[in-house]
Amino acid sequence: MATAGVLILWLGWFGFNGGSVLSADPELTSLTLVTTCLAAAAGGVVAALVSFLKYKNLDLTMFLNGILGGLVGITAGADVMTPESAIIIGAIAGALIVFAVAFIDAIKLDDPVGAIAVHLICGIWGTLAVGIFSTNPEHTFLIQLTGVACYAVFCLATSFLIIFTLKKTVGIRVSEREELEGLDAHEHGMDAYPDFRLNEH
Repeated sequence: MATAGVLILWLGWFGFNGGSVLSADPELTSLTLVTTCLAAAAGGVVAALVSFLKYKNLDLTMFLNGILGGLVGITAGADVMTPESAIIIGAIAGALIVFAVAFIDAIKLDDPVGAIAVHLICGIWGTLAVGIFSTNPEHTFLIQLTGVACYAVFCLATSFLIIFTLKKTVGIRVSEREELEGLDAHEHGMDAYPDFRLNEH
């Protein structure tokens, strides 16, 4: 199911990246489609290899997240990269996935699908990569770094404001008992997995 979902996302990314460029410069659409595909493939392969070297087993979820990381990594500059650069960007994104997932697990952040690694870490990498690999000399690393810093300040400030407001009004956590018994039972009145029972001994 997860593999089918990633393949659908990969296919949809052609419309996302290619469609974005089509309205601005139709001649760059074919290059954008090539760089998008190469980065995704490189991300998946490298994530699988790095995961195998690090954990001594093949992990399908790392491979799938590597594909998504490659797609996220190339999105910022898919129309201004060479195919070779796209492979490098995707490969680095794939490697970042493995280490980012391990780090997020180590600091005990709740991210069961690796969304932080895929979207935050690879998104930052992809934005900075434009300043390193872009064929346009106006796209400098300093400009990209400034953009990342501005987005970070804005997102942290607004997220804090929203979460603080929710915490003080309606709350953002359920009780520990509700977590143990399952949110499906408490919020929807049914079990998502009726055969599953938690052993609390």
